[in-house]
Formats: sequence, structure tokens, C-alpha cells
Amino acid sequence: MSAWARHARWLTVPALLALVACQSGPTRPGVDPGAPPVLTSATPTAAAAPASPPPAAPVALPAAEQALAQGVRSYQGGKYAMAEVQLKLALKEGLAASADRASAHKHLAFIYCTSQREKLCLDAFKAARAADPAFALSKTESGHPMWARTYQRAMAETRPRAARKTAR
Repeated sequence: MSAWARHARWLTVPALLALVACQSGPTRPGVDPGAPPVLTSATPTAAAAPASPPPAAPVALPAAEQALAQGVRSYQGGKYAMAEVQLKLALKEGLAASADRASAHKHLAFIYCTSQREKLCLDAFKAARAADPAFALSKTESGHPMWARTYQRAMAETRPRAARKTAR
């Protein structure tokens, strides 16, 4: 017998009904009595909320694009060795978009330059230009002291012949 039932047997029927009426509402198994009431169709509401569409299934990126995204995140997180592996994998898997290939080469160039691998840095910048002829670093990126000279050299060496002759 519960503690409440032991005490309730000494109460009169009117007192017992008053105690039951003081409860916060009917209790149901698995329902928190302190929780706010659940609105049902019988309960009037100010405005019915429109049903939200089910969440869209995530679109799976191809392996190359996943590796590129992971490589860029790793680079931004300062995990350069991991970023280098992921970016190389992205290129090996075959990135479809020329801008993505250029981005992978650009981030590899940054890694190579900051780890004093100048030849690889130069080649990576050249590969970025070869992947996307419109490739160029932003003003902030191009002025970075670790790779500014190497970048300028790579861009000068990959400029079309006609443009190189007029630049002399």
C-alpha cells in the first residue's frame, strides 16, 4: 500500500475528493505532471501552425569533393599534415570543377610555402593556374609574406606568351 493510500484511509469522502481535485490534473503513465498541457484538436488554438515539411535528406558529395571540404577544414583548423593528405586525395579522386581543383592546389601551395618547400609551392600555384586560368589569390592572400614572391613568380611563369612579351 502506498504512503498516500495509508493516509487517505483516515480521510472522509468529501476531504478525499477535495484532495483529488487539488491535483494538477489527471496523471497518465509516462507523462510528467508538471509538463504543460498538450493541445489536441479539441483544444482551441489561436492559429493552427502550418505543418513543416520533413527535413531533406542530406546530399552525399562525391568522394573528391568530400576530401576537398575536409582538407580545407583541416587547413583552417591548423592541421596541415592532415590537410595535405586530404587535399592530395581530393585531386587524386578527380575533382570535377576547375575552381575546386584550383582551390586544392592553392591550399597545398600554402602548406608547402609555410613548411619551406619552395619548389612544391611554386608547382602548386602553377597547377592552380593550369586548373583554372582565372585563378588568382585575393589581395590579402597574395600579400602574405610566406608565399607572396612564390605566387608572383608562378603567375608570371604561367601568363600566356603574348602577355609575357608585352610585359617585358
